[in-house]
Amino acid sequence: MTGIAIHVDQLWFQTPGGIGTYIRNLVPAMARRDPSLDIRLFHARFDQDGPPERWIRDFWVEELPAPIRTLYPRWDLLGRPALPPSLEGSEIVHATNPAAIPPAGPGQRLVVTVHDLAFEYHPGMFPRLWRTMYRLGLRAAVARADAIVTPSRNTAEDLLSRTRVDPARLHVVPLAASIGVGGEDADATLARLKVREPYVLFVGTLEPRKNLVRLIRAYRRVAATGLPHALVLAGPLGWHHDALMREIALSGPGDIVMTGAVSERDLDALYRAADAFVYPSLYEGFGLPVIEAMVRGIPTVASNTSAVPEVAGDATLGVSPRSVREIAQAIESVLTDLDLAERLAKRGRRQAERFSWDETARLTLQVYERALGGK
Repeated sequence: MTGIAIHVDQLWFQTPGGIGTYIRNLVPAMARRDPSLDIRLFHARFDQDGPPERWIRDFWVEELPAPIRTLYPRWDLLGRPALPPSLEGSEIVHATNPAAIPPAGPGQRLVVTVHDLAFEYHPGMFPRLWRTMYRLGLRAAVARADAIVTPSRNTAEDLLSRTRVDPARLHVVPLAASIGVGGEDADATLARLKVREPYVLFVGTLEPRKNLVRLIRAYRRVAATGLPHALVLAGPLGWHHDALMREIALSGPGDIVMTGAVSERDLDALYRAADAFVYPSLYEGFGLPVIEAMVRGIPTVASNTSAVPEVAGDATLGVSPRSVREIAQAIESVLTDLDLAERLAKRGRRQAERFSWDETARLTLQVYERALGGK
């Protein structure tokens, strides 16, 4: 196997999110693992000039003539237009965003990564257009993909329960922490971001699926007990964030800080200086921020649903994401019980060591080989 064509539109999105993290870590990891690979990246037409991230320049990049508004529905419904001649020599076509399933040509094999089925389990939390695109893409993936990659067993099981996918085509390939762990003092970063210590941290796109309205209500219960911690929400605003902004605007105890999107270096500093990390998401296909907190030994409170327990093992304090009371009690526990916090920190570091992008690359290349075995 020498040629791989990888769809990388997500990197051009205003909020690349977890799929962007997946692409920017997987592609270089595969290239490091096998330098003989001919990796070619392709993307729809965007108004932005040039690649959005420096590392992309190390690879062949093909811009397609159509924008996503016309390209995605045609790919998903009709299986055309075909990819350009420059990609015909690639043996594998890898769709990294399940909303867009590009057609594989003669002699090619199609691999699709389905990160989660949040659009099926929580459809009202997605804009109607994207909900439709994800559903059309999932249908196309089940019908046409030679292999489907999921980041967790939970997502694979969701696919089996919601579609007629052939189980033999499903492959679980976990992800890993991606942000380098620094050693410098975080004070300057916190001052620039107007974050005061001590604080509890959340990291992720600020959208309904992350369950932030309940998190804020739980945090205010904790703040009402007299604990001095602020709540820091680090991440860009996502879709349907109006309810979150209304909740923040209500008067109540404590201090809530929104940093907006921050660099990886700043994010590392925010993680390292936090007294606790809280991730009460309603549904996750993996839960990358949980890994980032654990690798730094930050005591973590996380949902006990979807893929999060699979990723966290026994290294987090699990809570029902729908219970404000449980979230509040768990936050208070990790902030006041030092023995508990220390145990979670040690377990978190051990659990995080199980995941690496090199292993993600190895398993992904193995999926490619198996898909090609059917040629």
